[in-house]
Amino acid sequence: MSAPVHSLNRFLAEARPSATYKVMDRVAARRAAGGQVISLSAGEPDFDTPAHVCEAGIAAIRAGHTRYTQVAGLRALREAVAAKFRRENGLDVDWQDTLVCSGGKQVIFNALAATLNEGDEVIVPAPYWVSYPEIVQLCGGKAVTVACGADSGFKLTPDALAAAITPRTRWLILNSPSNPTGAVYGRAELQALAEVLRAHPQVLVLSDDIYEHLIFDGLAFHTLAQVEPRLRERVLTMNGVSKAYAMTGWRIGFGTGPAWLIEAMEKLQGQQTSGACTISQHAALAALTGPQDFIQQSRTAFQRRRDMVVELLNQAPGLHCEVPRGAFYAFASCEALIGKTTQAGTRLNSDEDVVNALLDEAGVATVHGSAFGLGPYIRIAYALDDVSLRQACEAIQKFNRTLLD
Repeated sequence: MSAPVHSLNRFLAEARPSATYKVMDRVAARRAAGGQVISLSAGEPDFDTPAHVCEAGIAAIRAGHTRYTQVAGLRALREAVAAKFRRENGLDVDWQDTLVCSGGKQVIFNALAATLNEGDEVIVPAPYWVSYPEIVQLCGGKAVTVACGADSGFKLTPDALAAAITPRTRWLILNSPSNPTGAVYGRAELQALAEVLRAHPQVLVLSDDIYEHLIFDGLAFHTLAQVEPRLRERVLTMNGVSKAYAMTGWRIGFGTGPAWLIEAMEKLQGQQTSGACTISQHAALAALTGPQDFIQQSRTAFQRRRDMVVELLNQAPGLHCEVPRGAFYAFASCEALIGKTTQAGTRLNSDEDVVNALLDEAGVATVHGSAFGLGPYIRIAYALDDVSLRQACEAIQKFNRTLLD
């Protein structure tokens, strides 16, 4: 008797695993084998979750808040989310206009899964967060990547947006501050993109604002629905507590958008995961309504780290790094390293080769830029203590100095 033949969903079969998590898996394996690695690959703050937030989670457990909540989230949390959008973003929303999910990634997945049909196009400016095109793929859509190089500050221009829009375009994804480049869109830049979008009413916009509070040099944060209210009924504004409050493992994201879209996303979530973790929702409520001094403290620390890391990377032969204005990533060009050979005899033919050699020979974990849609670059997450960051950058400098032509 022949063995039964099994197959994967074809959209899943064509999707790629996360490059970031692949690097993290390699780091874990090397450490388990006794190797020393400084990891600059993970996109999460190294700070502890604020104490009052943790206490709120503990209090929720002790109070017996361990049962299901409404699919869209606790009303108290949704009210706090709406208040955040009104207070910080100038969006006139009520609690019914919000949805709480199990992390920001689920907000994105819900929105695309609820709206995409096979062949629908989603414009994804590159460099992009590694999950954007894969989520589009899993939802049956087609990611249309638009290269946004250093000459445009790694940002989408109005002309490039206009050229990418077709009758099949369903969404544009905007991420500011950006992962992996730290690029920040100003008000005038968003307004210029809005002018293009107003001429294409079929295009929805997903504004990923997860790094909103990690913005440097005194720059002001702006989001598209705030800048151009006439697009409000076509914009899903997404955020969460993971980056701003060092709550990555608590898994709480949220969004606001037009009623029909929020309703569809809630319907999907009801058949998928139901409501987010009740304990985490109580903790997120404390984060949004409690003391906010942690945000300024972490922003100050990240800006100090940014300045140090960018300076040290630009002292490494063969690297060039622009100054990021937000998030906690440095995106350094390694074009001058391509074609060189390491002391161990490894030929560097791509940025992925550079990343692998840095891990194997220098004990520093980074992520290759081509995984984010633009090479040859390396992404460095400076979400680590100052001493470790300096050691890692000095190890990169030493590695680069020993390369052979």
